[in-house]
Amino acid sequence: MILLARAASRAAGVLLIFSVILTAILSYTYFLAHPNITLNEQNVRRNLVAETLPTGSYNNDLLSKQFTLPANPLLGTTQPSLAWQARLNNVPVAVVLEATAPDGYSGQIKLLIGITASGKLSGVRVVSHKETPGLGDYIELAKSKWILLFDGKSITAPNDGGWKVKKDGGQFDYMAGATITPRAVIKAVHHALQYATAQHDALFATSLGAQP
Repeated sequence: MILLARAASRAAGVLLIFSVILTAILSYTYFLAHPNITLNEQNVRRNLVAETLPTGSYNNDLLSKQFTLPANPLLGTTQPSLAWQARLNNVPVAVVLEATAPDGYSGQIKLLIGITASGKLSGVRVVSHKETPGLGDYIELAKSKWILLFDGKSITAPNDGGWKVKKDGGQFDYMAGATITPRAVIKAVHHALQYATAQHDALFATSLGAQP
């Protein structure tokens, strides 16, 4: 019994040493890789945000004009969200807002919405969703051009009645048998335009201070 106890104790000690060494290796690897991971994440975000804005329409680093907005029902957010201000020669020309369509067929649909200082949509992109493959995923630009229908739209064009799918009397096309997904996205984009209209002065301020 004593020999067994000693053997078990020795094995536990060896296992502990290996665990400590492995943890140290993993920590060191993360320490070395973390700057690159952070840089890659920033590049991915910068590229995705930039997709909502016309090429050449701004000349600042969007991430340098990143700011936080408090939760707001018009943005579909329950937690603070991010926004980015695009500038041309230091003049604010557009903002990109994070928004959420809470009522997708399979849950939330995360969006990035670009809006110019004149109130027009410069681009809408889907960041993430859980919609049914083959039906709801046509809101992704990689699989369909549907999301481009928003380009150039504004709070008044179309009017309130036009911000619906054609089945409901609006102006937006939809895929047969899949109306819940586009309804959710259209409503979220319309609400984001309402938010940007109400908060225009704060969103396009040259000095980004207290946000709405």
